[in-house]
Amino acid sequence: MSAELTVAAVQSVALPGGVSANVDEHIRLLEDADGHGARLAVFPELSLTGYDLDLLADESAWLTSPSAQLGELQAACEDMGIAAAVGAAVREPDGTPRLATILVRPGTAPLIAPKMHLHGAEKDLFEPGSRPTVVDIDGWNVAFAVCFDAAHPSHAEQAAAAGADLYAASAVYVVGEERRLDLHFGARAMESRFFALLANAGGASTLGESCGLSGIWGPDGHRMVTAAGTGSEVVPAVLFRSALTRYRHPS
Repeated sequence: MSAELTVAAVQSVALPGGVSANVDEHIRLLEDADGHGARLAVFPELSLTGYDLDLLADESAWLTSPSAQLGELQAACEDMGIAAAVGAAVREPDGTPRLATILVRPGTAPLIAPKMHLHGAEKDLFEPGSRPTVVDIDGWNVAFAVCFDAAHPSHAEQAAAAGADLYAASAVYVVGEERRLDLHFGARAMESRFFALLANAGGASTLGESCGLSGIWGPDGHRMVTAAGTGSEVVPAVLFRSALTRYRHPS
């Protein structure tokens, strides 16, 4: 169990052209995160295509074989010794459609972490997950959330009950939602006494212009670091287990 974990919230702008066009950009940003010593880099919701559900009418916008389609990203993670949590529409082996975070990490096949709380047109395209996905990374329990999951306190509560030390969310928050964003992640972190990370989409999507503000909150609910703008940016931070101990077991 490590005393610290370096992570990066990656605020990215999706390129036109679908999954294949965005893999190289993900690797570029992953190299930036690796340069900061990150062991985990988290990308926004649907980062491999951008948030435009109309694109999903084209089957090439889906991950149907993550190991093959993300082979270059997997190789980059192997070379750097880093884990990447990327956003995609994916079909599970039995055909179940998920809006999910895909965890790509050295030494194992990609892991699908489905969004639980779908909203709007997502409900017509995807099946929701049944529980938060919690994964061990360097002895830290990392729970993955996708956008609207973070608006539901019960999602973070379930993650905390499963032992989460870090609540890592991929999302799309737009201009006008700045206060909502900060309340969601400050509250989730403080209520559950874990670190919270937000990787917000940069640029524009069908939901509107990004408000930026990707960053990381401490277990006291205060923001530790934040993105400087609304474009592509890597926001790193070192998380200390002693901070968790301080708030979980106050003297």
